[in-house]
Amino acid sequence: MSTLAIATAREVFDLLREDLVAVEQELGRDAASTVSTITEIAEYLREGGGKRIRPSLLLLGAHLLGYSGPGAVRLGAVVEMVHTATLVHDDIIDGADTRRGRPSANTKWGNEKCVLAGDWLYMQAYRVALEEQSLRILELLVSLTQQMVEGELLQIQKLGKAVSEAEYYDLIYRKTACLFSTSMRMGSVLAGATEAEEDDLATYGRAVGLAFQIVDDVLDLTASEEVLGKPVASDLREGKATLAVIHSLDHGTPRDRQAIQRILDDRSFENVSRGQIQDILARNGSVEYARAAADRYAEQARNALASLPDSEFRRALLWVPDFVVAREK
Repeated sequence: MSTLAIATAREVFDLLREDLVAVEQELGRDAASTVSTITEIAEYLREGGGKRIRPSLLLLGAHLLGYSGPGAVRLGAVVEMVHTATLVHDDIIDGADTRRGRPSANTKWGNEKCVLAGDWLYMQAYRVALEEQSLRILELLVSLTQQMVEGELLQIQKLGKAVSEAEYYDLIYRKTACLFSTSMRMGSVLAGATEAEEDDLATYGRAVGLAFQIVDDVLDLTASEEVLGKPVASDLREGKATLAVIHSLDHGTPRDRQAIQRILDDRSFENVSRGQIQDILARNGSVEYARAAADRYAEQARNALASLPDSEFRRALLWVPDFVVAREK
């Protein structure tokens, strides 16, 4: 990431410093349960870190529209708990051994305990959200959870299959971008936004979320295991065809398609190596194609803010898409 991007990131962090500290404190309180195993798992997950980009977006959106109050911190913790719960369930479904460079929670506590801890985190998120006494907020959370669960089920149905780009975008909206979009909507609801303002921020969140997931999928294919904190090309090994892979399936030679499909069928790199796949993607310009798509969504996100009032919070939101597409992990 460039020096300018790092400097801008620090400015955004300084802008939200007190709020993000408060979100961490809220998450610490919310991780407590009378059942010690739940507390241990929830605390382990919280200590695993993360970019906290979803709470940051909610905070920036709320402040952009003039909100100041404890609700943004509470709901920032809520969206982070929902995100964490999805990661727990994803790791169980995928049989993942690592997450952010550490053993995944299911590796330490087992699937049975972790699936229940993930369920508890969902319910805890709703409990905290209830403090806002807003039916609109609860409606958004229910719709969000349904779409994310539907996305996970759709992905399971499509494992090992060469999905279309339209199917891919539907999946990543449900699994990732929906939470970004809902985070922005909840921030705007807190601020008493107009319908147009809420829709603009939701459009921004959707575009940022799509760009984020496309880049995430590219990094899975191109970054090192040390940087990723998990094995390279794990998505393909699990039978998931992401955008760069779909592009090579659509534009590669019959031999290219055969090699990719072999991995999707085998769920391993025993017969076709990771290096061979990277050569196929390079020859077809597939990584560049995916990155260009992420750039287009980043620009779409910036355009969604055009009619919103200028402030330091709007300027921070304008920078976020640049961070998303330039990140290395």
